[in-house]
Amino acid sequence: MEKTNGREGIALSTVETGIENPGLELTEEGINPEGTRKTEERGHSLGDGLEPPTQQRRNLQPFTRARSFCKTHAALFKKVLLSLLCLAYAAYFLAACILNFHRALALFVLTCLVLLVLVHRFLKRFFGEKLTRCLKPLENSCLKLWMKRVFAGVSLVGLILWLALDTAQRPEQLISFAGICMFTLILFACSKHHSAVSWRAVLWGLGLQFVFGILVIRTDPGFNAFQWLGNQIQIFLNYTVAGSSFVFGDMLVKDIFAFQALPIILFFGCVMSILYYLGFVQWVVQKIAWFLQITMGTTAPETLAVAGNIFVGMTEAPLLIRPYLADMTLSEVHAVMTGGFATISGTVLGAFISFGIDASSLISASVMAAPSALALSKLVYPEVEESKFKNKEGVKLPRGKEKNVLEAASNGATDAIGLAANVAANLIAFLAVLAFINAALSWLGELVDIQGLTFQVICSYILRPVVFMMGVEWADCPMVAEMVGIKFFTNEFVAYQQLSQYKNKRLSGVEEWIGGEKQWISVRAEIITTFSLCGFANLSSIGITLGGLTSMVPHRKSDLSKVVVSALFTGACVSLISACVAGILYVPRGAETDCVSFLNTSFTSRTYETYVCCRELFRSTSLNGTNPPSFPGPWEDKEFSAIALAKCCDLYTNAVCA
Repeated sequence: MEKTNGREGIALSTVETGIENPGLELTEEGINPEGTRKTEERGHSLGDGLEPPTQQRRNLQPFTRARSFCKTHAALFKKVLLSLLCLAYAAYFLAACILNFHRALALFVLTCLVLLVLVHRFLKRFFGEKLTRCLKPLENSCLKLWMKRVFAGVSLVGLILWLALDTAQRPEQLISFAGICMFTLILFACSKHHSAVSWRAVLWGLGLQFVFGILVIRTDPGFNAFQWLGNQIQIFLNYTVAGSSFVFGDMLVKDIFAFQALPIILFFGCVMSILYYLGFVQWVVQKIAWFLQITMGTTAPETLAVAGNIFVGMTEAPLLIRPYLADMTLSEVHAVMTGGFATISGTVLGAFISFGIDASSLISASVMAAPSALALSKLVYPEVEESKFKNKEGVKLPRGKEKNVLEAASNGATDAIGLAANVAANLIAFLAVLAFINAALSWLGELVDIQGLTFQVICSYILRPVVFMMGVEWADCPMVAEMVGIKFFTNEFVAYQQLSQYKNKRLSGVEEWIGGEKQWISVRAEIITTFSLCGFANLSSIGITLGGLTSMVPHRKSDLSKVVVSALFTGACVSLISACVAGILYVPRGAETDCVSFLNTSFTSRTYETYVCCRELFRSTSLNGTNPPSFPGPWEDKEFSAIALAKCCDLYTNAVCA
């Protein structure tokens, strides 16, 4: 009886029941005798006609093994797939470049940028520590001091030699250099703490601005690159027409300003939001901020905010450093405000380009303003407090809070509605106020027999010396001074709109002087004016800046109010110094128009080339009493010259046409 309860009993029972290979099975419910499981399976198969679970498992076993195999070798599959995609893209890239390299230039540039980022990550990951160890000997204080002295001496000698050689052919460039010195001395005279000025930050900032200007304006690769970039942005912004034409119709989009410029703000806001969600904006801003920080010695939060102003507006950039605003010193707050006043945001950049303003000049002016804003801010309000952010680690920027790209695009377009409405409201209000002010000034002037007194006329007289020191020809100074005054006292949108009108007149071939009044300004003056107007430094921006920053740190309202006026003045001077740099570096590009060949064609309409060549022909023509006019020099062919003169006289008025 006892044995029946032991192993023999169990073995006997298994024989009697006919179950082979007895054992226990671990299930979700617990330990279950295998015999019971087999009995249940047999019951299922015999009783209800269902497929046994064992059979189901056997059927699913290949899929389970395949899934397990894929999980085990997931990394290998990922590498293989990535390699195949890279090979496919390489084949596509080579085919595109071989077929038509000019057509594939944009693809080539984007590919090079991606490869540059990948190489940077590779070097940083595998060789970062080795490079750090190699640079450790340079940390020696005595060696660093000598390196600084040698670098400063070489830079000074190079600047003197460059100015002496470069300005020998164009002495008017020295006026722009004198303008930089003048504005810098004025800001130093207004400095809060003269003895505490960090000349390292000042000289590095102005030097970086100057070097970047040489790269963009003087060198052919830099000029062509930014010219190409500006053209690509214009092409990109033209896609706005597809949406605005569908909503408003073709006629409104072609003829009315509001339906041309304002939809571009919505489109650009949408694109910037997508780039921010993907982390592209943060990556670029952090790289620029890192470079400025290690060269100029500024702290991470202020540098990051100023670098962010290249892409976003004066109220959005401080959001990048919102957690740090409460603990920032007054000098750092001043730098943040100056960066906002000295630059423009990416969204309004699209609107200015839609006016017809040169895109490459706008982009380079906004980028050049970043180091200059930090430099001049530290000149006017140097650091005398102990900053809490002296470490070199920088500030980490989070990605967008949106869940996906579609949400980022929608939020960007929605947020840009407020900006577009603000632009439209400002244009309506300020143009109306300007018209009222001009009417009032004209009425007051007529009471004392002063005709044509307007706000622009007053600005043209007050700011004419300032504009002349930027390098503008004296004949163009009144018109440029008007626009600078409108930008500072009214709004930069109104000023750029005025500049676009002058540019359109020049391109359409309007005579330069009509009734003793100049109708447009030279190309050099246009470039200088574009740089001088590039910034939010106007009186109305004071309220915008205070409102945005006060909402982030309400307890520092008094500190913000204390430095905002100084920051506004500094930001305005940043734009003026950028204009001086443009005045020093600008040279006419491209071959001048061959007027002999041009006038030999069948021209019938007014263009800028037509006006230039006809003016040259008028100056070369001499009258000899009642005899036909003579044409010296390249105009010796009287038959051709007489025909060209007749065509020019049909388009323009001149004494030789009488």
